[in-house]
Amino acid sequence: MPKTYDTRKSPVALDQDSTLIAVIEMSEASWLVAGIVPGIERQPLKKLAPDVDAVIRLLERWRAAGVRAGRVITRLVVAYESGRDGFWLARHLREHGIEVHVIHAASVAVARTHRRAKSDRLDTNMLKRAFVGWLRGEPDHCTMAPVPTRDAEDARRPSREREKLIGERTRLVNRMKAALARFGVRNFNPKLKKAPERLADVRMPDGRPLPPHTMTELKRAMTRARLLGDQIKELEADRVARLNEAPEAGTHPMVLMLARINGIGIETADMLVHEALSRNLGDRRAVARYGGLTGAPDESGKRRREKGLARAGNARVRRGMIQLAWRFLRFQGDSALAQWYQARCEGATRGRRKALIVALARKLLIALWRLVTTGETPHGVVLRPAV
Repeated sequence: MPKTYDTRKSPVALDQDSTLIAVIEMSEASWLVAGIVPGIERQPLKKLAPDVDAVIRLLERWRAAGVRAGRVITRLVVAYESGRDGFWLARHLREHGIEVHVIHAASVAVARTHRRAKSDRLDTNMLKRAFVGWLRGEPDHCTMAPVPTRDAEDARRPSREREKLIGERTRLVNRMKAALARFGVRNFNPKLKKAPERLADVRMPDGRPLPPHTMTELKRAMTRARLLGDQIKELEADRVARLNEAPEAGTHPMVLMLARINGIGIETADMLVHEALSRNLGDRRAVARYGGLTGAPDESGKRRREKGLARAGNARVRRGMIQLAWRFLRFQGDSALAQWYQARCEGATRGRRKALIVALARKLLIALWRLVTTGETPHGVVLRPAV
């Protein structure tokens, strides 16, 4: 797998006399495009309707203005902040031969010493400063998000949709339990299949049935919970069917390879592959950083302490890997990674065990990355038979 470039600085040297630089501040109602045009002393600023063709025409007009000023423009680079619009604009502009980068919105430094003024014009100036510093090769001005293909972005949707559906169902069940608890009912499980039929038999501590409005509210909530459960099952069945129909297509071999490990199911394997393992991550340190499983040291003079996880990576991968690490100890107790954890947990405190489970999650993520990229199976890991 080819190594990715450092997203903290540009891999190409900047020749500002032949490079047209533009940034786009995007909103739902309008786009504000700011540019730095070689040969033009002023820095143009243009407000447009949300129209990609208008942006392309504007960039070509600015290029022509630079040529008329006597400059040879050989490079046109555009940047905008990541946000609700995602990456479609970057893909569209790249198809028209324009170099586009998407800036991590949280990576642009802002002044925190006072209440700062904020407007689209000021935001474009801030983006220009950060983007030009990045193009010059100066690290830490900002970082860039890799632009996924349409297929790669679409492949993440089932896992993320399932996560949202499970969250909605959990919140709904918690609301039902809270409604029951308000009337002293604690021995009724609203998740049961026959819960709607049994609701009429529920009694409060004084022997009376539930009030009518609460009863109808619970019935409606149970109907929604059942619908969510059916949608989750439909989504899971569709994913398995796609894997069975085309086991060699796209990232399916990676998913099936991970799913052979005892303790890893299709859902976890699919999430890990599409959120992390299918990306062009250069080395094990990049894998650990992207998984959000690296520390945040706080050192100043003689003070040395650890503030915990940096949480700078993918939150889905971090949550999934910590859950998987606990499950890995149960299903892969004889593996080298599980024995490494057990050897260091003898007589350890609860806090120490929690810190070590994060270390295990980091080592396990790196081991799974090596498995899907080089075929190196973690030592002692038990695999299911290939189907």
